[in-house]
Amino acid sequence: MKTRFAPLALLLTAVAVAITLRAPRNTSEYDTTGFGRLPTLVNGRVKPLDTVARTSLLVLQGRQRVTTFEGRTLSPGEWLLDALYRPELANTYPVFEIVHPDILALFDLRTDQGAGGKRFSAAQLSPKLAELDRQAKLADEVENAQRTTFQNGVIQLRDAVVLYQRLQQSLMPAGDEKYFDQIAKLPAAVAGPKATGMHRPADPEAAKLVLDLSREFSVMDTDGYLRPVPPETQMTDVSRWNTEGGSLDAAVASGHFNPAALTFAELGRAWRDRQPEAFNHAVASHRTSVEAGMPTLMQKCDVEARFNSAQPFYTSMLLYVLAFILAVISWLKWPDALGATGFGLVAIAFVVATAGIGARMWLEARPPVTNLYSSALFVGWGAAALCLVLEWIYRNAIGTAAAGLVGFASLLIAHHLSMGGDTLEMMRAVLDSNFWLATHVVTITVGYAATFLAGFLALIYVFRGLLTRSLDPKTADALTRMIYGVVCFATFFSLVGTVLGGIWADQSWGRFWGWDPKENGALILVLWNSIILHARWGGLVKQRGLAVLAICGNIVTAWSWFGVNMLGVGLHSYGFMNSAFWYLVAFVITQLAVVVVASVPLAKWRSFAPSVR
Repeated sequence: MKTRFAPLALLLTAVAVAITLRAPRNTSEYDTTGFGRLPTLVNGRVKPLDTVARTSLLVLQGRQRVTTFEGRTLSPGEWLLDALYRPELANTYPVFEIVHPDILALFDLRTDQGAGGKRFSAAQLSPKLAELDRQAKLADEVENAQRTTFQNGVIQLRDAVVLYQRLQQSLMPAGDEKYFDQIAKLPAAVAGPKATGMHRPADPEAAKLVLDLSREFSVMDTDGYLRPVPPETQMTDVSRWNTEGGSLDAAVASGHFNPAALTFAELGRAWRDRQPEAFNHAVASHRTSVEAGMPTLMQKCDVEARFNSAQPFYTSMLLYVLAFILAVISWLKWPDALGATGFGLVAIAFVVATAGIGARMWLEARPPVTNLYSSALFVGWGAAALCLVLEWIYRNAIGTAAAGLVGFASLLIAHHLSMGGDTLEMMRAVLDSNFWLATHVVTITVGYAATFLAGFLALIYVFRGLLTRSLDPKTADALTRMIYGVVCFATFFSLVGTVLGGIWADQSWGRFWGWDPKENGALILVLWNSIILHARWGGLVKQRGLAVLAICGNIVTAWSWFGVNMLGVGLHSYGFMNSAFWYLVAFVITQLAVVVVASVPLAKWRSFAPSVR
């Protein structure tokens, strides 16, 4: 039984992972999957509509699935179609997350009125939107670091409502249920035999139709979130992509309609009138047209939509948790079978995460680390790679447990960072250098990953010593050598990455070093790792002391990685995040608490692990 457990468990895991990688299928007669793969320009990047749907839902409610009050589950694509073309129905879906009691009171809402006690519909919010806007404007006047949780909440909700409203203005005007019937008459009215001058028809009825629609087109062009209409030539020129309203308004003036604009109107008519055949035909027609003009970009949209559906990092996160649990149990029972299974799970999780990072690199045409989100992915990936090496050498499940801890923690951080919207965002101008992103940024991030790994290995050392009797002399010695080796690795990469960052700074800003908070954080990281090594070399610390210093390294790394980005000053600051700040404080407190616990008198440690020095 024990000998067959690992192969069977890993085979079943591989099959389950393979199932998640299958191409998504439509759950209805509408080709919503094909619709989700259609491209649109948003914030300077061409992306599939599936990405727009998923990132918008993350901003609105922190998750990608939608469940109506009646219990019906919608895919992201179905929700987006309703938001774009059936706003009166979409307004009844509970997609706005509100957890602050004062914000609920602002809308006269109770938790029992929301789905899951915290998600509410646009219809429930609409009576008090003016008050929300007033409160948000008052909060805007307060500096980020000084805002209360209520002020941060109303700003976040206001921005979510604005995003939702802009989505609804993208492909049809709000409140005009006859819009698509009017659009069907527009080409004939504009190009009819009675048209005069700027293609304004002489027929009074047709002239009124054109005038009314032109006003609506102007609003859609100004307020719309999507730019889904590519030019008929030179489609890859993103500066020429247009909004639906802007394209139709230009057609009224010129008399020539972009077929893509009319296709999106036909999609809307088919979706509203529940005509699946017409809907599917419009999706296929637009795809064929776009694919002929920009096949590479269409291929990227297909891959990105497939990537979104597979959710490789979510899969990896689950596997890391399972691997950690098996590793811990293996210290107590079935060490060979459970240890081998845990190691295999980490290997599968690592392969899945590698594929996910590789897909992101191909989509962006960038190195793996371009923003905070991707840095969290890479920290977990780098730590897992080191853990696989450690486990291959020592075969004691410690590397597996550390991989599970760091992998899960880093992917959890990445998940929360994804709540801000598109994680494949356009690069800041100063960061737009693939060479330095591939050298300095990757190198310094490897330093972060290694320092964190050393700290988490030290946590395993402390908790195994205090909570179990499994920290025997052999295990304690192995853990100490792991921590020491990883700290050496971290010191090298942190130092090289910091020097490379100075060279990049000299090229970008004209000075090698300016005592910027981020630069100081990198220097502190190098100095702390150097302190650990010198303390060990000089005999100032032994096993337990090395572990305590490595745990302090978690605090230093967290500050260097995240803390300096939230100060609101310096050339590397990405903005104060109130929730992230308190999570950072909580993490620091937990690490300090472990340091205090690890400093208890040696005699008490010996009661659990007599050989610990």
